[in-house]
Amino acid sequence: MPANITYMKRVAVTGLGPVTPIGVGAEEFLRAQHEVRNGIGPITHFDASDLTTRIAGEVDVDVSQYLERKEARRIDRFVHLAIIGAELALKDAGLTPEEVAGERSGTAIGSGIGGLQTWEEQSKTRFDRGAMRLSPFFIPMIIANMSSGQVAMRYQLTGPSTSIVTACASGSTALADAFHTIQRGDADIMFTGGSEAVITPMGIGGFAVMKALSTRNDSPETASRPFTKSRDGFVAGEGAGILILEEFEHARKRGARIYAEVIGAGTSADAYHITAPAPGGVGAVRAVKWALRSAKIDASEIGYINAHGTSTDANDLIETEAYKTVFGVGKVPPVSSTKSMTGHTLGAAGGVEAIATVQALHSGVLPPTRNYHDPDPELDLDYIPNEPREQQVDVALSSNFAFGGQNAAVIFRRV
Repeated sequence: MPANITYMKRVAVTGLGPVTPIGVGAEEFLRAQHEVRNGIGPITHFDASDLTTRIAGEVDVDVSQYLERKEARRIDRFVHLAIIGAELALKDAGLTPEEVAGERSGTAIGSGIGGLQTWEEQSKTRFDRGAMRLSPFFIPMIIANMSSGQVAMRYQLTGPSTSIVTACASGSTALADAFHTIQRGDADIMFTGGSEAVITPMGIGGFAVMKALSTRNDSPETASRPFTKSRDGFVAGEGAGILILEEFEHARKRGARIYAEVIGAGTSADAYHITAPAPGGVGAVRAVKWALRSAKIDASEIGYINAHGTSTDANDLIETEAYKTVFGVGKVPPVSSTKSMTGHTLGAAGGVEAIATVQALHSGVLPPTRNYHDPDPELDLDYIPNEPREQQVDVALSSNFAFGGQNAAVIFRRV
């Protein structure tokens, strides 16, 4: 971000719409974190018996409560989840569709992959029956901008609209984009975050052949174990995390509940490798430092970090090293990975984990890292093991890092 630009507007978080494997809706999601609930189980979306990984974090939600059957058939599951998240966030913010309609409201919602389920189903149709038997909705169903597009159409949000695709950093990058949009005065309200639905044969199979996934099929509840010595890969999850960001005075004047304030965001590229993080986490370091500079605070003011924490060998080591570089050895604040409960929701992770971070600030309870029973001697931070911690902090960081070397960090302050 150019150093010579001064942003004037403050940005509040007023609505939370989590759609996750451990809970749907703000209250249920918060309760699930405090109960250290497990969201990982055997895959039920398809027959995974021929795969090396047969577990995932699936969302249990009745789509028919939010979408008419005809409408639901014309959009992919990743958009279903985004729409549900947006509806939940809208209600949580105490807003009506009429209040958000118009050119001062917009969308910035990310997805790492888009409509993979539709792609697979329509590919079968193409090869079995020919290309002219494809659904006329095929293209609109697969493109990754449809989460932003459909949410905008649903509520007549005619202001700024973007769709971010930065793999597992998509949700965080979208949130950063929405934050900057309101900061510079281009909108008063932004629906932002991420959505993803890749629990399909190609989604799970593709990650499995990369050796990226845990193969702890006989114990799905313990498979996602970030920062431990026995971590053996991430567990894929699906979901959405949609937040409503609002210009601070706009929120205050209507008497909104303000969960937290977004005070900084930073993004960066490793420019190193398609899947491996750069040595020492130098790209992650840049993203966090840019977020700190954006927030105009010192690293010592951060009281909690919601980590990317994928439960992979490389990420957890490199991420730990990155935080030591930013904060100093022995000075890193408490860190936890809520992926230990939800699994890795990929493009939705930034949104889901931003919600968890905001809730930690608002509730005074830090979520734990589940399944932390065998510490890795190389990873020596305070990972908030196994139990939530009552600890009021004023400023928190949410970080996500992605294939392609794209990194994003967002900083929130308690109000």
